[in-house]
Amino acid sequence: MNSHTKPEDHDNHQGHDHNHDHDHGHGHHHGGGCCGGHSHDHAHDHDHDDDEALEQGFAVVEALQAELAEAKDKMLRAVAEAENTRRRSERTLDDTRKYAVSGFARDLLDVADNLRRALEAVTPEQRAASPELQALLAGVEATEKGMLQTFERQGIKKIEPRDGKFDPNLHEVMFEAEGTGKPAGEIVQLLEAGYVIHDRLLRPARVGVAKAGAGEARAEKIDQSV
Repeated sequence: MNSHTKPEDHDNHQGHDHNHDHDHGHGHHHGGGCCGGHSHDHAHDHDHDDDEALEQGFAVVEALQAELAEAKDKMLRAVAEAENTRRRSERTLDDTRKYAVSGFARDLLDVADNLRRALEAVTPEQRAASPELQALLAGVEATEKGMLQTFERQGIKKIEPRDGKFDPNLHEVMFEAEGTGKPAGEIVQLLEAGYVIHDRLLRPARVGVAKAGAGEARAEKIDQSV
């Protein structure tokens, strides 16, 4: 009797199974939608992280470029300073080499002057009258010549202006002479020779110059007033 199922019980059982399948399918569909949304959010976060990493990379590159530019500038400045120091050292060394003997040479100028005075103090008649004096003077001349040659090798040159315009860089005026017939400031007499070492003055040549006459003085005043 119990082995026979009633028709209504069979229908209820099928309806229950249908509802169960519907619920399962609905639940499965809902679960799939949830997982798809989570994957989309994860991809968005990943892109955002990539953008931040790229920006950080650019910032690092810009910082390195700035440091490189600064280092290059410092290097160029250091090279320029080293070159300037080298040039200054070379000039100093060159000046030292060229002018090291200046003090010693200045002391020898008096010796050269005395040799010249000794030669000029003897007249041609006196020299001709005494063979012994001739031999002595020949030795003095040889000594003077050797000294001047040594001066030349050291860049020391003798200046002996006997005419021309007075140059304050090379000459020292000892007196002014009137009535010479020469323009004012013109050298009329050499009193003592001067010397230069390379481009520096060791001692000025001592000279006498022409003095402006009354007419020249009036003309100069007129020129200045114009």
